[in-house]
Amino acid sequence: MLLTIFLAVVFCASITLMMIAAVAFIQDKKMFSSAPKEAQEVIIQRDKELFYGARNLGYVLMLFSIVMILGVFIISCWDAVRSGYSFWQTFARFMIILVIYKAYDMIFFDYYMLMKFHFFQYYFPEVEPVFENRKYGFNIVSQVVKLFIFFPIISAVLAEICSMLGTII
Repeated sequence: MLLTIFLAVVFCASITLMMIAAVAFIQDKKMFSSAPKEAQEVIIQRDKELFYGARNLGYVLMLFSIVMILGVFIISCWDAVRSGYSFWQTFARFMIILVIYKAYDMIFFDYYMLMKFHFFQYYFPEVEPVFENRKYGFNIVSQVVKLFIFFPIISAVLAEICSMLGTII
């Protein structure tokens, strides 16, 4: 269980690194496909880098973040196979990681970073009017759909892969 919590923290840290890389350094409009549609419509493409090499640094941080995310799932699967976890134990591990991530996403990113600290608005001030009277950053319905539909499916698929690996190894 301790490893699962640690991996969830690493997952959240890697997602945070990815967000910082995309918003602060890369600043490419294509990176914000998960933002609300009304925000996507007003974002102005930044052609000038924040500083020389900012985009390259952003892409390196993004790559590092992706490697960390893959590492979380590889270590989770490897440990489940090594420890002889059942399908349901492995499913629970992936669900715990993803639920902790979603809670972190909704509380830290959507509420604090977007609504309280105005992190995104600092780098893209043109979206300020879009978020002006909101109490919450993103569509709560899509967040709940991810939590109750997509994450269980993802967890089941990953748990099944780990179960199959366990029978092979």
